[in-house]
Amino acid sequence: MLEAVGLAPAEETVYRLLVTLLTASADQIAEQSGLTAAEVERVLTVLTEKGLVSATDRAPRSFAATPPDVALLPHLQKQSDALDHARLAVTDLLETYRRTRRRRDPDQLIEVITGAEALRQHLRRIQDDTRHEMLWFCKAQYVAMPSGSNEAEYDALARGVRYRVLYERAFFDDSGAVANVVRGMRAGETARAVPHLPLRLAIADRSIAICPLVPGGPSGSTEEPTTALVRGSSLLEALVALFERYWEDAVPLHVSESGTVSGTDGSSGSHELSATDRQLLSLLVAGVADKAIASQMGLSRRTVQRRVQSMMALAGATTRMQLAWQAAQRNWMC
Repeated sequence: MLEAVGLAPAEETVYRLLVTLLTASADQIAEQSGLTAAEVERVLTVLTEKGLVSATDRAPRSFAATPPDVALLPHLQKQSDALDHARLAVTDLLETYRRTRRRRDPDQLIEVITGAEALRQHLRRIQDDTRHEMLWFCKAQYVAMPSGSNEAEYDALARGVRYRVLYERAFFDDSGAVANVVRGMRAGETARAVPHLPLRLAIADRSIAICPLVPGGPSGSTEEPTTALVRGSSLLEALVALFERYWEDAVPLHVSESGTVSGTDGSSGSHELSATDRQLLSLLVAGVADKAIASQMGLSRRTVQRRVQSMMALAGATTRMQLAWQAAQRNWMC
């Protein structure tokens, strides 16, 4: 039982006996352990060298066990630390192996999954393995996982995984969709809406993505859905960039105390601008420089300038001062 801390069976027998007796002579140990006198002497020598047993100097000579928390727990902690380091090393080796395989074998980059059940299993598995963030495009009319059935999300949210979910407007027409979105947001999901999404998509930790290739499912044109599992590659980076681009322009969803959700139409209503653009415009009018706006909002400086130009075109303004005046007239700012 104590082999994990480096004790042979005979050594464990003697140590356990001394823990029970507190002190004992070699002859007493031999008598009660069933070992020969020579075996007891050898074992006591080993245990003394390991710091598990100490001997008295006075005659008759007796032996006492070192307390287990002092003698054994440090060994267990060292082994635990060594296992943790080994586990990290194996994980790094596995990732290196996978990267090498992906470079040399295209089949390692994209795996085709056929069938609704296989898709559900993969979706559950990647969420169970996610440690940091899940990104989702949720379109109307499910393919394999009905709205509200993704219990893996709540398990992941509970252990600290961040969920950013984009819903298209038509999604909220599905039965029970609003109630399920409310449940997700109250559990910690960050949700936004857009008028339309180009595809269904789930991305885990920016390292693997699931993307149905043909509709399939209850509302699709084929009997079973066909899905691509995309691993680390330029294609995966493009899918992540696509998500972020749609996320920037999406309207944040808000849940009231009564359980109603605002923003589900995916448009900015009478303001004509997304929440991101209204925040940017408020900072711009306040005199904040482009570089500072980019840093504060987590955007690139080029994105800030592009958005400003887009708002100027929408307002028919040729200067930023004209844009500020038009924004005030149109009630665009936050």
